Amino acid sequence: MRTRLGALHVRIVGSGPVTVLWPSMFVDGHTWDRLLPHLAADRRYVLVDGPGLGRSEPLRRRSSIGEAADAAVDLLDGLGVDAPVDWVGNAFGGHVGFDLATREGVLRSLVAVSAPTEPITPELRRQIALLAPVLRLAGAVRPVRDSVVEAMLTQASAADPQLRAVVVDSLRRPGRRSLSLALRSFILDRADVNDTLGDIRVPSLFVASDDRGDWSPQDAVRAAALTPAARAVVVDGARTLVPLEQPVTLARLLRDFWAEVDGSEAPHPR
Repeated sequence: MRTRLGALHVRIVGSGPVTVLWPSMFVDGHTWDRLLPHLAADRRYVLVDGPGLGRSEPLRRRSSIGEAADAAVDLLDGLGVDAPVDWVGNAFGGHVGFDLATREGVLRSLVAVSAPTEPITPELRRQIALLAPVLRLAGAVRPVRDSVVEAMLTQASAADPQLRAVVVDSLRRPGRRSLSLALRSFILDRADVNDTLGDIRVPSLFVASDDRGDWSPQDAVRAAALTPAARAVVVDGARTLVPLEQPVTLARLLRDFWAEVDGSEAPHPR
């Protein structure tokens, strides 16, 4: 689907009200595959590969999370979606969702999974500074793959060949220049959004994991306190890729949250 950041690869599953599933950086829409069987069947799920990632068209210039949100609007327009959608974003996808949730009429609800509302930490910036030249020159070679896997998965999940393969295979799809531009645009340049959380007017669920240091359960609670209609929950046994590591638990949280949103929209009896 054409957008201002190139064509985005999408898969559409099911029919009904639209739910967008936007994944984390470095990986693609296959990180949702273990989650889908546990979700409600009466929805239309749009699984997106982010700009420059997965099977989407390569990034050709530096961009931003705000522009990725613009591209998401292009995507919805291209799909003919004319009603607010339920948005589930993992990390990068959550950051895009924070932006979209401040815009009138785009989202019906927001779920941000393992999506820090602050810029990256100095420690993580130093680690990326060491790996970025390797990624730019050689692509997703073993040192890059190992670092991404460590950031995305708990030790237990990384030891599972099937879960590890989802991450590694995702890394192999885009070219090294596109990956480098995505890294700069969507991680290194990520801004603090705490000051804009108060502008979010849709029901929101912030999902933290128990093993991601730069968005702890306490961080999620603080972010939810700044957001008018948000609450925070914690999923155990996961790091960044909660949909891949704990699909059953996340699916239950999503079903319960959407039921609450549906209930809040029901007309009051006379």
